[in-house]
Amino acid sequence: MSLPTLVLLPGMMCDARMYAPQIEALKDSAECHVGYLGGADNIADIAKQVLLDAPEKFALAGLSMGGIVAMEVARQAPQRVTRLALMDTNPWVEEDDVKATRNTQIDAAQAGQLEQLLRETMVPRYLANPHSPLTELCVQMGLTLGKDVFIRQSLALQTRRDQQVTLANFNKPCLVLMGEEDELCPIDRHECMVALLPQVAFVKIANAGHIPTLEKPAATNAALKQWMVQ
Repeated sequence: MSLPTLVLLPGMMCDARMYAPQIEALKDSAECHVGYLGGADNIADIAKQVLLDAPEKFALAGLSMGGIVAMEVARQAPQRVTRLALMDTNPWVEEDDVKATRNTQIDAAQAGQLEQLLRETMVPRYLANPHSPLTELCVQMGLTLGKDVFIRQSLALQTRRDQQVTLANFNKPCLVLMGEEDELCPIDRHECMVALLPQVAFVKIANAGHIPTLEKPAATNAALKQWMVQ
């Protein structure tokens, strides 16, 4: 009997390495595929590419930007998504002050300052412990993707739609998971998603920030395994 497919969508400027602990832990219970989120400058088209690359039916998990794209996938093709996990993400439109910050960051990336931006501004906010050795991994993922992907992803996040109606209409097994020390996507975003989803478990990971998949893989893996069998 074939294993179910789990499509994993990484965060902004992250790649499959963000999910390495989950791919290993779930290899006996799911066939994991990591989506690519760098090919378009709007969330709708990124989601269309995820759907083109995915099988007819699949479980879907996304973290941060990956969660935002996952919600759009569920909006476009809810009949294809068998279950949904949203981790350290945000169902709301981009706030005006964040849009303005992204414009400044886009200018910096175009000026050749992507590595400085990653090291000094972005990655220190990803982890509960900013001095963690995982910091370098996060920087390297961003540098691998490069400035063009950074600019496209920034533009996509600026113009994303509100997904609260999508979540309220998605009546399949769902997981909302967050690192308790996540400053980028605070608890109010997650409580909103939990209140909207008809079938949902809410898991908070202690001593983790924005990327619990790497910071606290054992706790994250346990939550994902439980969600996969709901």
